[in-house]
Amino acid sequence: MTSLAIGPDERARCAWVGDDAEYRRYHDEEWGTALHGDRALFEKMALEGFQAGLSWITILRKRPRFREVFAGFDVAAVAEFDESDVERLMTDAGIIRNRAKIEATIDNARIVRTMADGELDELMWSFAPVPGARPATLSDVPPVTPESTAMSTELRRRGFRFVGPTTMYALMQSTGMVDDHVIGCWRG
Repeated sequence: MTSLAIGPDERARCAWVGDDAEYRRYHDEEWGTALHGDRALFEKMALEGFQAGLSWITILRKRPRFREVFAGFDVAAVAEFDESDVERLMTDAGIIRNRAKIEATIDNARIVRTMADGELDELMWSFAPVPGARPATLSDVPPVTPESTAMSTELRRRGFRFVGPTTMYALMQSTGMVDDHVIGCWRG
């Protein structure tokens, strides 16, 4: 598999983007861009958790509905969700209807609500590795790193769920904690 793909605009991008316009937009505007703020990182944590076992494009296409039904991922609002909200979400075909993931998102919001303002951001970014060389090829991109494993371990210790090491590495990539744009990608 090639590591770069040339888009219709003649730009070289990471090949995982393929021909999908939404993936192109996500790659060009979001993926690998530093993201801060407890609400924004809570949203990423939730969406990455929903993604477990699925393709990211599935989540990306459903993200507007996720934002709508999860109150814009406002931590305080989601932390107040109860069993009736779980049942409501389980009937919504616009999201991933997985009870364990829905309940984990609500429980994770309750944990974040107990944290000081900015604490989730500080905690997550404390695991960002020292910037290194960008990968030469997609095969050089690891699925898990010592940092994502350490982040996962600490989050789990605090009671968070659906925060495994692979999921946390995907979060680190998407939030710019690591730069996995391959060499030659225009975003580099």
